[in-house]
Amino acid sequence: MSQMTPREIVEELDKHIIGQSDAKRAVANALRNRWRRAQGFGVNFCVGNHPKNILMIGPPGVGKTEIARRLARLAKAPFIKVEATKFTEVGYVAVKSTP
Repeated sequence: MSQMTPREIVEELDKHIIGQSDAKRAVANALRNRWRRAQGFGVNFCVGNHPKNILMIGPPGVGKTEIARRLARLAKAPFIKVEATKFTEVGYVAVKSTP
């Protein structure tokens, strides 16, 4: 993984996941940036480039879990799936606010 570019990461994900091009590009860039930050690619890279968490939302079956599982495998990191539904308020509905 350490030598893979975001394009190569996307190509690897393309072997296993159909569609979701925007999501694959976004997580590939995030993974590469996290690796570069951990390697200490200098102060210039780290300034203003803070790690960001990724929240993938969408209906069941669109590939969220599989993208995360494949990224973990590429990064040689553990993958743990946790169902958080029981921790949310009953009847919670996301609402888009307008300014």
